[in-house]
Amino acid sequence: MTRYASILETIGRTPLVRLARLAPPDINVHVKVEAFNPMGSVKDRMALAVIEAAERSGTLHPGQTVIEATSGNTGIGLAMVCARKGYPLVVTMAESFSLERRRLLRFLGARVVLTPASEKGSGMLAKAIELAETHGYFLCRQFENEANAEVHSRTTAREILDDMQGEPIHAWVTGFGTGGTLKGVSRVLKAADPATRVVVAEPDNAPLLASGEVQPAGRSHTRFRPHLMQGWSPDFISALTQQAVAAGMVDDVVPVAGEDALRLARELARKEGIFVGISAGATLAAALQVARQAPAGSHVVCMLPDTGERYQSTPLFEGIEDEMNEEELALSRSTPGCRFDTPAPTPQPTAVPAARVTAAQEAVKDAEAERRLDDCLAQSPVVMFALAWCEFCWAARKLFARLGVDYLSVDLDSPDYQADDMGVRLRPVLARRTGAPTIPQIFIGGEPLGGCGELFEAWADGSLGERLAACGVAFDSGARIDPELLLPAWLHPRSTTA
Repeated sequence: MTRYASILETIGRTPLVRLARLAPPDINVHVKVEAFNPMGSVKDRMALAVIEAAERSGTLHPGQTVIEATSGNTGIGLAMVCARKGYPLVVTMAESFSLERRRLLRFLGARVVLTPASEKGSGMLAKAIELAETHGYFLCRQFENEANAEVHSRTTAREILDDMQGEPIHAWVTGFGTGGTLKGVSRVLKAADPATRVVVAEPDNAPLLASGEVQPAGRSHTRFRPHLMQGWSPDFISALTQQAVAAGMVDDVVPVAGEDALRLARELARKEGIFVGISAGATLAAALQVARQAPAGSHVVCMLPDTGERYQSTPLFEGIEDEMNEEELALSRSTPGCRFDTPAPTPQPTAVPAARVTAAQEAVKDAEAERRLDDCLAQSPVVMFALAWCEFCWAARKLFARLGVDYLSVDLDSPDYQADDMGVRLRPVLARRTGAPTIPQIFIGGEPLGGCGELFEAWADGSLGERLAACGVAFDSGARIDPELLLPAWLHPRSTTA
């Protein structure tokens, strides 16, 4: 084990893994699993390299905002680097990219500016340039920045050669995207062995490289069509990609169908235990085509750019259900316990140890809990007695947050309320006050409103707004909220568990 001074030191040195079940039996197909980078993609390498090159050149100043156009992975890598180094980050992204990517970026502290899907990759790039020029942001320019290619020459390519230990590489297979991986790795592999073939994969319905047509300046390529492989092949051929092609680094271009990309990503998970995204499935589809035509004993190396976790709202996860299917239900019913379609067994009474606390002591503790409850109610017009882990409490919190309501949350399971079992002792006091033993219990103006369900009903019928206004509590009276959407997903009615 190694100790690191920063998460940034863990970027790179990703494993090269030989496939056991998907490759032809007489061919060695090795995959470079870039999901092992800290933010789960190959773009972590470029993100760090671009920022550090800008720091060295003085084009990025301390505290300056960084901006970039990205389909997600570059932005996620930049968000990690900027968080560690203290730079604000703005990302422009076409609205068509997966929702998980937006949420990851915002979780890491970045601001995300969406652009219309109809304007494609060139639209989000144009927006980034416009914002950078207007606000004085540092624009990374990943599609043309030589630091993008240089880091792959210095790290990715050297790692591949070191791991192959002198074994000749018949072919190295990659997508092109920004062109940084393509240009940076190909020139090192070709220098080490000119016989190594560089194979570039691209969507079969968007054959930008295969068409041989020159990239129109400032416009979408005429052969571009929307495709399934996010992060693969924007609607233009980047400057770095054009440079690699012009230098004679590309030997073959292999078209890949979107369905093949999805299929291979799923098969990698289920047959090799390697969890990757759609672009990795697409690259592997091309690599297997190359492998099937390669001489026996050949070594083919394939890039797997990212993890599959950021594709859950895409077609990659189509058919992956949240609820049990018929086979799983049958398995559940094959044994009697812990089932949804039978009642839980009635707990058997157990012997209760003799009481060690006198009635007078209990009365004192009860009075203390009453005073603590009254103290809480005096601190805020809106008080919620809650449990930190409870999803119904979180649903109520979401409604208050959407309304902009300032409230006091008394978490009965928090360390503050574990002292002297105060959280436990408050439960019967709350039950007497409210007439209900459940949590959460919400008070407005010192008077009980009820739990999560009663809160949602009060919002729907307007009585919540009236009670808040009567107490002088500010809230967004014009908010349009469907409280049902705030409830935990598992609460929705089951259609398969009779």
